[in-house]
Amino acid sequence: MRKIRPLPFKTKPSFAIVVDGETEYWYFQMLVRNEKDKLNVSIKPELPSKKSLSDQFQLVKKLAEDYTKTFWIIDLDVILKETRETKKGSKTKIQEFTEYVKYIHKKYEKSVTIIVNNPCLEFWLLLHFEATSKYFDTCESAEKNLKKYLKDYEKTQKYYTKQNNDIYLRLKPSLVEALKNAKALKLFDAENPNVGMSEMQLFFEANEFGQLFKI
Repeated sequence: MRKIRPLPFKTKPSFAIVVDGETEYWYFQMLVRNEKDKLNVSIKPELPSKKSLSDQFQLVKKLAEDYTKTFWIIDLDVILKETRETKKGSKTKIQEFTEYVKYIHKKYEKSVTIIVNNPCLEFWLLLHFEATSKYFDTCESAEKNLKKYLKDYEKTQKYYTKQNNDIYLRLKPSLVEALKNAKALKLFDAENPNVGMSEMQLFFEANEFGQLFKI
C-alpha cells in the first residue's frame, strides 16, 4: 500500500518589535488591530520594562533567536541629548549605540533590522503630511510641527488607540506617501546624526508583507 507523505508543517512568520517608548508601542498595536485580517505574519510589539540602550540591546538579541525577524526601533533625540551631556573622555551614547549597530549587522544581518527615527516617532507621523528633511533637535519641536496637521494630537494612549479613529487608521490613507517621503531621506549616519530622518520604510518593505502596503 502506498504510503502517504505528511504535508510539511508551515509555521507563520513572526515579527518582534522592540521599541523605547509608549507611542511606538501603541502605533504598532493599532497597525495589528487594523490589518490583522490581511497580515500573513504575527507581530508582537515589545516595550522593555527597562529602557536603557543596553537593556534594549539585550532584549533584541534574545528575541532574534525566537522570531523570524526582529525590529529595533530607536528614537535618536534622547541618545543625542545624552551624548551632548557626556563628560569629555567618556564614551558617548551615540558611540555605544554605534557599537550595538555594528554587532547586530555582523551577527544578525538577516534577522534583525534597526530603524532610527530622528528625533522621534512624530517625525514619521509628520511625513504623512509633508516631505521634509528638517532637523528637529527635540521631540517637542517635531510634535509642534505635526500639530499643524493633527491639531488635536496628544501623546496619550486614549488618543492613539481610540476605537475607529486610532492613530494608524487616521494616517493610513497617507501611508504610501509617508513611505515615499521616508525613502527619499538619508539613512542613519553616526558621523552626521543631526538630520531629520525616519527609516520606518524598512519595516513596511519586509518581504513577508507581500504587496499589503503597495509600496
